Amino acid sequence: MPARRLSIGFTTTLALFAITLFATGTYSAAQQSVLYSFGSNGSTDALYPFAGLTFDNAGNLYGATAEGGAHGGGAVFELTPKAGGGWKEKVLHSFGSGKDGQYPYASLVFDGAGNLYGTTYQGGAATYGTVFELSPKAGGGWKEKVLHSFLSGKDGQYPYAALIFDSAGNLYGTTYQGGTPTGGTVFELSPKAGGGWTEKVLHSFGAGEDGQNPYAGLISDSAGKLYGTTVNGGASGLGTVFELAPKGDGKWTEKVVHNFKNAAEDGSNPHAGLILDTSGNLYGATQSTIFELKSNAGGGWTEKVLADVGAFSNLIFDAAGDLLGTTTQGGTGNFGTIFELTLKADGKWTDTILFDFMGGADGYYPYAGLILDSKGNLYGTTYEGGSSNAGTAFEFTP
Repeated sequence: MPARRLSIGFTTTLALFAITLFATGTYSAAQQSVLYSFGSNGSTDALYPFAGLTFDNAGNLYGATAEGGAHGGGAVFELTPKAGGGWKEKVLHSFGSGKDGQYPYASLVFDGAGNLYGTTYQGGAATYGTVFELSPKAGGGWKEKVLHSFLSGKDGQYPYAALIFDSAGNLYGTTYQGGTPTGGTVFELSPKAGGGWTEKVLHSFGAGEDGQNPYAGLISDSAGKLYGTTVNGGASGLGTVFELAPKGDGKWTEKVVHNFKNAAEDGSNPHAGLILDTSGNLYGATQSTIFELKSNAGGGWTEKVLADVGAFSNLIFDAAGDLLGTTTQGGTGNFGTIFELTLKADGKWTDTILFDFMGGADGYYPYAGLILDSKGNLYGTTYEGGSSNAGTAFEFTP
């Protein structure tokens, strides 16, 4: 099982990261509940969720698992709240049959019509991964369609990350490798008038002191610029933050916004993506830091380390402007945590552990980030643990 071995490799690497434990808050284990333990719904159930969760408008949760399903290549699942309490899980699609994709590592995104979109790390016509769509059928069930199979040569290869839409309905994402040079790509998928999609590589990483290997996905600002991170490359070889700006001729210009320089001080090798605040500042995480990038009047950016905490996945803001995220390891049992960063009056940030995963039934190794509902409850996944030790979906109530 290539996906399983790859994920354990990440865990082993992350175990070497310096994760600074911070002040423990007043939250209790009773505030965390397992909504579903993967592997408990028969031999074809979804297994090992590396990706996070997504809500639909009715309050149902959707996600993908890196393994499991009827063909062993991963699955897309739905979690529906039951009237009497609890949640019901249903596998909507099993990957790994024929030229279908395999091993979805990324979270899913909805379009306005209720269709789901995502990526698979491998599989497809050339085994280098796919972009797929899942559409609800009128009589029930869901239909899956591969929108693009990544190829060799100039095309990207091995997409780990989730997709984003622009206002025109185009999809944007990253691949970890491929392109010319072969340090990964940023790509665009545009719907064609007669059906189907056209893929275009917007940027290939790896030339000179450019970044290499974008693991995370992208975000977009109000001007249509795209921002992301690369795990490797840059002036010091420790990864970058980059910006892609559209030009009038349909091409895009890439610029390295920040080079990570020192693993002990500045952080290094960011696997997590970025988020924007209302002032246009960027926030993200490296293996050992949480950082902020503020845009300067002159056009540059200034980086500031907010906390010596390593995170693998994207951060989120809550309604109060606090930053929330997960650590893959660390905590009392070294099984991972949910943490919060709060901005104080003096401009510094206080970091607090909200929940400490203890392994076993409550799950462990939360690779994915968190999402919030309208009441401020947090939802996420753990890659392992639960009643079948194949991962969990959980809720945390502050």
